[in-house]
Amino acid sequence: MRNPQATPCSVKPSTETTRVPPTEAPSAVADSAAAAPFASTATAPFAALWPTDERPRERLLAHGSECLSDAELLAIFLRTGTRGMPVMEMARYLLETFGGLRSLMTASSRQFCNIKGLGTAKYAQMQAAMEMARRVTDEPLRQGDPLKSPEDTRRFLASRLGTYSHEVFAALFLDNRHRVIHYRELFRGTIDGAAVYPREVVRQALEDNAAAVIFAHNHPSGVAEPSQADIALTKRLKDALALVDIRVLDHMVVGHGEVISLAERGLM
Repeated sequence: MRNPQATPCSVKPSTETTRVPPTEAPSAVADSAAAAPFASTATAPFAALWPTDERPRERLLAHGSECLSDAELLAIFLRTGTRGMPVMEMARYLLETFGGLRSLMTASSRQFCNIKGLGTAKYAQMQAAMEMARRVTDEPLRQGDPLKSPEDTRRFLASRLGTYSHEVFAALFLDNRHRVIHYRELFRGTIDGAAVYPREVVRQALEDNAAAVIFAHNHPSGVAEPSQADIALTKRLKDALALVDIRVLDHMVVGHGEVISLAERGLM
């Protein structure tokens, strides 16, 4: 039923920008939050006063993602902060706590979810984003394109092995045109190393009908410099595969931001 005392509003809304006081009604706070999607409800009025060209999302759309800092990119990913901590402040806190973007993105579920304001939903979202990035890098190889240069191989292996906190030994099994048949992570270890068995490597290469192979493993310490053990292992694998007429093209060691080729070093 219509309220007989209700009359249409005849007052025009003000066009002036007003600062919302901390004691404003909840509806005003909610309106401010809608205008500032990167802040939590508790801090929205302050974020709403940022100049538009200083907000991460608007800066990305105007200038491209490459112009944003790690904290700004992370703020877009997080979308909201927590009570008492705006999203940009939270992004900076996370980078400082984990020691950088790489350590944050490779944190375990337990480490990630222990931070107030994070949880399993954001962890799953982060893992999905990382996997999509890997698949973009992998796409030319999955489509059967040949490896045209060591740089192609480096980018692929860095995306696959560069984020592990334990050692992983992997192989790219190739056909006679150097197209990738399979990428396989064959052995996993602790932070100290992985046991590699040449017999298993030969068996897998024959099963995949490979004509050539490129080996790779990561150094969780971040230092990509090959050790004497790496060189000796490469020789053992090369000799074993030569018996079945499969060539070893390279062995690459993946560190943090660096991939070293034993072939280029003349260590094979």
